[in-house]
Amino acid sequence: MHRLLLLTTLLLTSLAPAADTSRPNIIFIMADDMGWGQTSYNKHPLLKTPNLDAMAANGLRFDRFYAGNPVCSPTRATVLTGRTNDRTGVLSHGYALRLQEKTLAQALQKAGYTTGHFGKWHLNGYKGPGAPVLASDPRSPAGFGFDEYLSATNFIDRDPYLGRNGTPEKFEGDSSEIIVAEALQFIAKQQSARKPFFTILWYGSPHSPFKATDPDKAPFSSLDPASADHHGELVAMDRSIGTLRQKLRDLGIADNTLVVFNSDNGGLPEIKPNTTGGLRGNKGTVFEGGLRVPGIMEWPAVIKPRVTSHPAGTVDLFPTIADIVGLPDSSFIQPLDGISLKPLLTAETAPRTKPLPFRFGTKAALIGPQYKIVTQNITRGPFELYDLIADPHETTDLSTTQPAVFDQLKKDLLAWNESVDASFAGKDYPEGQVTPADPESINWYDAPAYASFLPEWKAYWAYDKYLNPSAGKTKGPKKAKKK
Repeated sequence: MHRLLLLTTLLLTSLAPAADTSRPNIIFIMADDMGWGQTSYNKHPLLKTPNLDAMAANGLRFDRFYAGNPVCSPTRATVLTGRTNDRTGVLSHGYALRLQEKTLAQALQKAGYTTGHFGKWHLNGYKGPGAPVLASDPRSPAGFGFDEYLSATNFIDRDPYLGRNGTPEKFEGDSSEIIVAEALQFIAKQQSARKPFFTILWYGSPHSPFKATDPDKAPFSSLDPASADHHGELVAMDRSIGTLRQKLRDLGIADNTLVVFNSDNGGLPEIKPNTTGGLRGNKGTVFEGGLRVPGIMEWPAVIKPRVTSHPAGTVDLFPTIADIVGLPDSSFIQPLDGISLKPLLTAETAPRTKPLPFRFGTKAALIGPQYKIVTQNITRGPFELYDLIADPHETTDLSTTQPAVFDQLKKDLLAWNESVDASFAGKDYPEGQVTPADPESINWYDAPAYASFLPEWKAYWAYDKYLNPSAGKTKGPKKAKKK
């Protein structure tokens, strides 16, 4: 009898349709201000991240994964375009993505995917805490290829306001768990319709202001209040990733769903314990601590679990998906700064030949498979050279002891910088110029479109210090009464 059951199972398995790995479902997840050292798989001394650990153990874990920039909005631009952020007009946080750019969401729409964005957006030119993205906003997710969205202009916290396809809604609970729950409804709908989907979940955690529940921050009672709440937010975020992964299995679509996790920039200096795993620098710097972030790709139908030291970054995500799905070259604005990682998903490859480039203000860096050149002022220097294999903490400048390597990387960095200047001026677009002109980055609460909402929103704790300047310190959400 057991033999008959086994033969029946094998027969049914052989008759089941194979997953179409040329059209996987795709989910991009991004944390906000999570440092490279803030996972238990990277040996954080206090924080436990069991769901990220499980995802890493079942997928491709990158020990050298890089955000596109050391601050948030620019990295988001690199994810959507495959281009360094300055090419797209997103010079820093709160800058707007140019309407002339072509995005991954637009390309996947044309390829038959249904697209959804959930959480932090921060590509429409607004500063300040996250407010609902409005339907009248030309640079909403809908303007860049998303069929549905539940999004905020910037970071989101407990009990957030979010814009559902442009209509504000108030939610209660942890923002990470809220956007996962909403995204799962979107995903289930696409699965029911048998349509492939591209879903972005951009968390607001663990960005300030830090507010976690008492149970989530209880393991960190020895830390200062800000650090305890910060880590408590990561506990909730990790739990939401577990919810997402389990639901994908419940729906029967986990095997052919590519899930990518990373952070948008390096860790914060004021949070204890160290957020970068000992790497030099933090958010806002182009040293490793500002750029290197947790990175995982999980796709059971294709990826065999392993850890790689191959350097990769957010700028590679669009080219990788384009290679997997077979998107046409017309999907991109050229030049691209990223490369396809598709070969790396199944086996280790030759060393990376196209360096990873970074520019933030006057700061710049170029990272190859072994060496990195970095400067605090691209126009004046000085320039420093580090061997990231032997010296990942960037302690020993090799610019004088490795002159040939130094001279070549400096030449490459300066040539790339010139190409970025041309892109920023609009030379990459068919019009040969930026049109319409880049909008000024402003606080959303100073914009006329939000004026009618301010009387109601003044009562929300996360808006308090912005909308009620005389109130002083931002208040936290009221604690729920114990039953």
